[in-house]
Amino acid sequence: MERRRLDRRMNMIRVLLAEDHGLVRAGIKSLLEKSPDIRVVAEASDGLEAIAQFKALRPDVVILDISMPNMDGLEATKYILSIDQSAAILIVTMYLEKQYAVRAIRAGALGYITKGASASELHAAIRNVAAGKRYLSEDGLDAVATRVASPTSAIDLVDSLSDRELQILRLIARGRKVKAISQELAISTKTVETHRARILQKLSLHNNAELCRFAFENALFES
Repeated sequence: MERRRLDRRMNMIRVLLAEDHGLVRAGIKSLLEKSPDIRVVAEASDGLEAIAQFKALRPDVVILDISMPNMDGLEATKYILSIDQSAAILIVTMYLEKQYAVRAIRAGALGYITKGASASELHAAIRNVAAGKRYLSEDGLDAVATRVASPTSAIDLVDSLSDRELQILRLIARGRKVKAISQELAISTKTVETHRARILQKLSLHNNAELCRFAFENALFES
C-alpha cells in the first residue's frame, strides 16, 4: 500500500503484465522498465492469475495477451471490467488478424497493439490508456476501418462466432484434438464438441477439414 502511494506521488504508471510466455513477458518488461514513468508491479501467466493480481493491486494499466491458458485475454478483459468499469486495459498481442482488434475494443479494452510495435509506441500506448484515452496501432485502426467498410463478407461470419468459439476454431485449425482443447481451456470435452457443432452451423461448414480451410483463408492463425 505504501509503495502504491509513493508511485502515485511520483506519477508512476503502475502496470500489471499478463503474458503466458516467460521470455516474451521478460522482453516486454525490459522495454517498459526503460521508461522512467512506468513500473511493472505484477506479472501473470494466464487470465485467471491476471484477475487475481488485479483484485489485489488495482494497477493503473493492465496489459493482456489474447492467447493465454485457462482464460484468454478477451475473457479476462470482460471479467476485469465487471470488477472495475474504469480499468484501463491494453491488449498487446502477436495477432495481426484484423478481427482481433475489433473484438478487443468490443470487449472493453482501451488499447490494442501488436508485439512488433516499437518501445516508443508501447510506452505511448500505456500513457494514453492510463489517461483514459483510446490507443490503436496502425493495424488496429485499419481493422476498425475495414469492419465499417465491409458490412457483408466473411468478416460477418467470423463476427457471428463468440470469443470462445473463435478460440476453439483456431485450436482445431492448428490440429488440436478435442481432449487437448478441453485440457488447455479447462472445459469438458462435451463443451468443446458443443462449441464445434455451433461453429460448423454458423459457418455452414461440415467437418474439420472445411474449418481448417476457412481459418486459413481468413487468416485466423497466430503469426
